[in-house]
Amino acid sequence: MKHSLARHLTRLALGLCAATLCWGCAPKPQKPNILYIMSDDHTSNGIGAYGGRFKDLGITPTIDQLASEGVIFTQNFCNNSICAPSRATVLTGQYSVKNGVLDLAGGLEEARQYLPLELRKAGYQTAIVGKWHLKHDPSGFEYFQVLPNQGDYQNPTLYSNDTTIGPARELDFKYGIKREVHAKKYEGHSTDVITDIALEWFGKRRKKDQPFFLALQYKAPHDMFDYAHRYESYMADVEFPEPDNMWDQGDWGSVGTRGAHDSLRSVIGSSIGKRNVIRNMGMHMDIDPSLPDSVYKHEAYQEYMRRYFRCVKGIDDNLKRVFAYLEEEGLMDNTVIVYTADQGFYLGEHDFIDKRWMYDEAMRMPLIMRYPKEIPAGTQCDWLTNNTDYAPTLLDFAGIETPDYMQGRSFRGGLDGSAQPSDWREVTYYRYYMHMAHKHNNPAHVGIRNKQYKLILYYGTDFQKRDRPKKDGNRFWDDTPVSWEFYDLERDPGENINLYDDPAYADIIADLKEKLYAERERIGDTDLEFPEAMARIEGAK
Repeated sequence: MKHSLARHLTRLALGLCAATLCWGCAPKPQKPNILYIMSDDHTSNGIGAYGGRFKDLGITPTIDQLASEGVIFTQNFCNNSICAPSRATVLTGQYSVKNGVLDLAGGLEEARQYLPLELRKAGYQTAIVGKWHLKHDPSGFEYFQVLPNQGDYQNPTLYSNDTTIGPARELDFKYGIKREVHAKKYEGHSTDVITDIALEWFGKRRKKDQPFFLALQYKAPHDMFDYAHRYESYMADVEFPEPDNMWDQGDWGSVGTRGAHDSLRSVIGSSIGKRNVIRNMGMHMDIDPSLPDSVYKHEAYQEYMRRYFRCVKGIDDNLKRVFAYLEEEGLMDNTVIVYTADQGFYLGEHDFIDKRWMYDEAMRMPLIMRYPKEIPAGTQCDWLTNNTDYAPTLLDFAGIETPDYMQGRSFRGGLDGSAQPSDWREVTYYRYYMHMAHKHNNPAHVGIRNKQYKLILYYGTDFQKRDRPKKDGNRFWDDTPVSWEFYDLERDPGENINLYDDPAYADIIADLKEKLYAERERIGDTDLEFPEAMARIEGAK
């Protein structure tokens, strides 16, 4: 009893001493884990939580649940709606002109993979699994296992910095890049395989004494929508609702997108039906070309939606597996979970397929975040954000101030639904450089958007003036007309009526033009190296 009392008094004295030494000291907060999930071409219109015409089909219950437990962003956009540039912007916090990835030929070497490098310096264990698409190895991450280029949907090959994965062999990374890497070919669908590898990383490679940053990046639902075989009957009997402007584009467009007297309508913007004679979804879906156009378009659209949403269903089901693991391991509530896509995608709107355009269906990026320690369930954020802001926000959670070389800002202050601060951006910038590429034939354009209005300049020339082949007399690599388009998004959310020549909007358009050219200067997108593009853009003032 006497010895027990003595030990108790000794512990009490030591505790008082420690308390005295640490008077005023707060315990160091634990940094949250970060799970960054990016799908390829998963438009917000294809997520139930965003509403829209597919919301009652129940295709994305796991993602919808994530949104109900966190925050959904309603005004989030990319600044260049194509895979490699958008991914580079996320990793660098920089616009395309700053990080150098202007188009699909661009790559990101290790020294510029800023987001994982900064997180590593802050003590994070970093890994990336799945689609990468930026040419150089993702060696800014401690561990990677990624698809070469686009990769394959079925039985994909992935390469890694883990030399035990398989023997070194040469892979072709396109654009003249070939190198030896350690790679392995897996059996199964890419979405399942990528999830399996991520779960293996969690179970065998994650260091429990460090916070983690895992980038889990799916190939799906990128074209050509090759889904896992188990979904063959999924949605087989569903009649998918069609957008009105798939059939009637009204007063949409300008001479830069339609041509004089609609002379470019048959070649600009790959279509659902037969309108575009070079590339349309009916060709990809193997629809009988002898069918009347209205039947051909309807059948192409319905088959397109079936394949697209079967790929989406595969992602949603696999995320259920990932979240179940996090719950079992007690990691769910101390992990900032992000769900996004590299850009939006057309599901028949404007009679378009693919992305690239500045219209909202392609420009809008879905963004959902869950972190119950800071984000109230069922929150909406209407701050005007873009993908330059992703890296600063994730670094903010890691306790890192936004580096000077990043052009975005942390939107962490909006995660609880707080109003957009007065010093936040009023407009977001957009630039598509790949003039008339890949038979999708989108004219090069630049523009600006605020929460109500959008102004687009179609300057219509290849910024590098590359010598592209003209097959069968195809003149469509050539310059297209310069033109402006202006949309009132409050009155016309579908962007069906170009109001650029409406005198009622003259002052608003003049103000947006001034802001557009000011943003070009601020961002550094002035085309000093591309005089023909600069002449067309500056000449349109």
